[in-house]
Amino acid sequence: MSITVDRAGIWDSEAIADVAAVTFPLACPPDASDDDINAFIDNVLSVDKFSEYLTDPTRTVLKVISSDSIVGYAMLIDAEPSDPDVRSALTLRPTTELSKLYVLPGNHGSGAAASLMAAVVAHAHESGSAGIWLGVNQENARAQKFYAKHGFTRVGTKTFVVGTQLHHDFVMERPVN
Repeated sequence: MSITVDRAGIWDSEAIADVAAVTFPLACPPDASDDDINAFIDNVLSVDKFSEYLTDPTRTVLKVISSDSIVGYAMLIDAEPSDPDVRSALTLRPTTELSKLYVLPGNHGSGAAASLMAAVVAHAHESGSAGIWLGVNQENARAQKFYAKHGFTRVGTKTFVVGTQLHHDFVMERPVN
């Protein structure tokens, strides 16, 4: 299986939104309601929102392609975090936020996520960042294991709103080497 990672363009908005709608619920804790998940998808992961993200100069969206289809994506933000809890937890500046990294379930274990992560690190390096940070739900052990395997360590906590529910995330950070 051939895997390619490339920068997404505005023409990819619909395909990436489709991937987001499938993958985001898988990262939510079991007690997250369908209504709250669907509201988050509608408000944050819609085609229109991805069109905005793809034209925002502080954001980079990467797509991973397998068999001529987008099977995952990552969104990076090259800016100082606005959350004071995150700012105080991070030790590496300048920093790149890994806002999202998702791969469709049929591609787990295929190398798609690892290829995407390698492209994330390369982007951060090329951008001059000293570190990369992310928030991951405290109940998402699979994602935490993946991030730890790729050099991230827990440095703090933050909250994350999904619909009407407040979720608790670990803040993880890694150096860009």
